[in-house]
Amino acid sequence: MAIFSKLGRYNNTALLLMRIGLGIMMMMHGYPKLAGGAERWAKLGSNMRYIGVHIYPIFWGFMASITECIGGLFLLIGFFFRPTAFFLMFVMIIATMSHIYGGGSIMDASESIELGVVFLALFIIGPGLYSADKS
Repeated sequence: MAIFSKLGRYNNTALLLMRIGLGIMMMMHGYPKLAGGAERWAKLGSNMRYIGVHIYPIFWGFMASITECIGGLFLLIGFFFRPTAFFLMFVMIIATMSHIYGGGSIMDASESIELGVVFLALFIIGPGLYSADKS
């Protein structure tokens, strides 16, 4: 449609809006996990068993919590953008496996699948012009 034909010139603004929205939501989603302490981290980290990792569940749970919370901030400002998007995608893969292998359905895992696809796309696209990385 002709009415939307000029929106392509706002791609960097759209990436900024996406980064801000996703970054805030990831921080809000990750902070309770980060503040939950060792017991919560152990529960989260135990999901690494789905890829064959059975050691150090507290460490892995802490890393997932940091990735969501601080990674959300990095996503928002576009700092270390591609590594952050990659690690967030990895966390979503583990979350998807946790839902599916934990007895849930594909619909139970739909949010983590959707976010995983978004983080993969952002990893490929990059942060855009309005970011700390400026790529």
